[in-house]
Amino acid sequence: MADINVQKILEQMLDAAKGVLENHWDEAKPFAEQELKALAENLQLIGQLKLEGKITQEQAKYYLEIQKSSVRIVLLTIEGLGILAVEAAINAALNVIRSTVNTALGWTVL
Repeated sequence: MADINVQKILEQMLDAAKGVLENHWDEAKPFAEQELKALAENLQLIGQLKLEGKITQEQAKYYLEIQKSSVRIVLLTIEGLGILAVEAAINAALNVIRSTVNTALGWTVL
């Protein structure tokens, strides 16, 4: 199993989210940075837990759903951002790292 480079996938996710939220990026940026960093770190944690045999693929998927909900809730607090824009930003952020993360984990979690 390959290691997940948190900084690299964070940069990719932020670029993707910025492209979707460009009209509100100044307001969303600090929140997106914090939440997507936590998501990237949790993806790395899932990899570590898998190596240790402490998490199943199903548990990993549920855990990631919780993380995605956290990102969604935080971004929805920004005035002017609606659910469609927030969902599009989250989907864009995850789409750019999907192959890298799934390959690194050896599981399809994204």
